[in-house]
Amino acid sequence: MGSLDFSQEERDRASGYHRPLYAAALVRMVVVLAVFGAFTALSLGGLGSIGDAAAWAALVLAAVGVATLPLDLWRGLYRERRFGLSTQTLSGWLADRAKGEAVEIVLGAAVWAAAIALVHALPRFWPAAAAVALALFVLLMSFVAPVVLEPLFNRFRPLEDARLAGELRALATQAGVPVRDVLVADASRRTTRTNAYVSGLGPTRRVVVWDTLLAEGDEPALKLVVAHELGHRRGRHVMKGTLLGMTGAVVLVLVLRAALGTPEPGDFPLAALLFSGLELAGLPVIAAVSRRWERAADRCSLELTGDRDAFVRAHVSLARKNLSDLSPPRLAYLMLFTHPTPPERLALARR
Repeated sequence: MGSLDFSQEERDRASGYHRPLYAAALVRMVVVLAVFGAFTALSLGGLGSIGDAAAWAALVLAAVGVATLPLDLWRGLYRERRFGLSTQTLSGWLADRAKGEAVEIVLGAAVWAAAIALVHALPRFWPAAAAVALALFVLLMSFVAPVVLEPLFNRFRPLEDARLAGELRALATQAGVPVRDVLVADASRRTTRTNAYVSGLGPTRRVVVWDTLLAEGDEPALKLVVAHELGHRRGRHVMKGTLLGMTGAVVLVLVLRAALGTPEPGDFPLAALLFSGLELAGLPVIAAVSRRWERAADRCSLELTGDRDAFVRAHVSLARKNLSDLSPPRLAYLMLFTHPTPPERLALARR
């Protein structure tokens, strides 16, 4: 199953890169849970219920960021450099980290403060109000993230090659999913990896191609990757993912109500522990659904282009450039793999 496409040396190198990262992910989870657990024994007050809620959430999330910084620095920068995957400086990585932490803290504090405000405003009906509000927040973020959050980390420009841009738009029309924008992201200032993705809903929908993929110069393979992203659009995977997120938001509120009754500002660490538990329990389901969508998008890319050779070239190149794990441990595959392995994708093409 794809064994002829990758040498044993490539398989060993990919395995050597990923195995410590799986262990690091487990250690990180333990650290995060330990921080949440430690804060359940502490208290904060004096700013009013909503102010206490926002401050408490911000403090807990900031503590998690500090506690996980050394491990994240190792796995996100130094290990990436060792394997030739990072082009970032330390200052660049820290700047990205600070922006990411700031976004997480602001959003987390705002959501928790809003929840406590609803508890006080609607003491009997707050679960229904909070479930609706959190679900709508997830929907809003699907529209807003591509135009507000993504530009915090990358600069985007329209694809300058008018001929290629026209052919990609024609491909979108052929797929029955007209695309508002085809953009190029300046990923090369961070990484040597290659990628493309689809994001946004309605007026914010776009296909984004990393400049590292564009630099490969293999137009059939590029079209194949874009066709894959159009497959996600045709399958309404972004919308379905948003609906799953909205459903998860409702479930979180119901679990919070069942576990805590009427939450107080200082209950944020407990709420975070509950969220982490739900997230961990849902990982296998989310990964399985995502792999199914990826296979559907792979089939769509083959249908749209009719180019099996380009499919093979594209996915072999992606696996090598991104140092994909070619033979992951079964548990890691079930819990973490949102995409089929490269050998699985190549087997699909050959069938």
